[in-house]
Amino acid sequence: MRATLLQIDVDPAESVTARRERAAALVRAQTGADLVVLPELWPVGAFAAGSFAAEAERVEDGPTYKAMSAAARDAGVWLHAGSVVERDPDGPLFNTSLVFTPDGELHTAYRKIHRFGFHEGEAALMAAGRDVVTARHPLSALGLATCYDLRFPELFRLLVDAGAQTLVIPAGWPARRLAHWRLLVRARAVECQAYVLACGTAGTHAGVEQAGHSMVVDPWGEVLGEAGPGEEVLAVEFDPARVAATRAEFPVLRDRVLGLPTP
Repeated sequence: MRATLLQIDVDPAESVTARRERAAALVRAQTGADLVVLPELWPVGAFAAGSFAAEAERVEDGPTYKAMSAAARDAGVWLHAGSVVERDPDGPLFNTSLVFTPDGELHTAYRKIHRFGFHEGEAALMAAGRDVVTARHPLSALGLATCYDLRFPELFRLLVDAGAQTLVIPAGWPARRLAHWRLLVRARAVECQAYVLACGTAGTHAGVEQAGHSMVVDPWGEVLGEAGPGEEVLAVEFDPARVAATRAEFPVLRDRVLGLPTP
C-alpha cells in the first residue's frame, strides 16, 4: 500500500482560495497512490479561530468538498482530505474530516470528538462529534481521528474494536509540543498494533508555528517515514498484512481485561 501525506504550509499571506487550488493540484499529482492524506483544517489553519465562522462550509456542497472530490476523481485515488470547518444546517460548527473514493464520491465524514482549546478557540466555537468512524479502504480498514484526539487512547481502542488496521490522523500540531507529537504517534501504533499515518501542517498561522514532521509508523512503533518542518510530500509504502501478522505474533490485544466491547 502506497500512502502519500501532503504536509501543506498554511501561510496567512496565501488566500484560502489559492491554497485550496494548490492543494487540489498536489492531490492530482499523486496518481498511483493508494491513499493521499491532507492535514487538519488546512484551508483556514487550525489555530485561526477568528476565521472559523467566515470560512465554514457545508459538507455536501462547500468549495473544499467540490475541489477535493474533483481532485480525487482526476487522480483516481482514495483521498483523506484532512478536515474543514463544517457548518451544520442546524447551525453548529464542526471540525470535520472528509474521505473520498477514487471516483470522487464522499465515502465517510468524521466530526472531531475532542476539541482543543480549554474553553477557548476550537473548544468554544465548535461542537463535539459523537461517532467513532472507520472507512473501508479496499487494502486496509482506516480508523479516523484528528489532532487532539491523539491524546485520548480510549478512542483508538474503540477504533481497533471497530476493525481499524490503519489509523489516519490529520493534525495542526504546534511546534512547541513536537516531542509529544512524535511520542504519541508511536504510542498509538504500538498499543493498537496498527499503522499510523499522521499528517500535520507546516508554516505559522495565527502566530502559532506548526510542527510539521508528518509520520508513518508501523505496528511495532518503527518510523517508516518522517517529514521535516516545512512543506513536504511524504510517500511511504507498507504492507497492510503486517497488522494481522503482528497481532498474531504478539497477541497483546487478546489479553485485554478492561474496556472490552460488550458481547
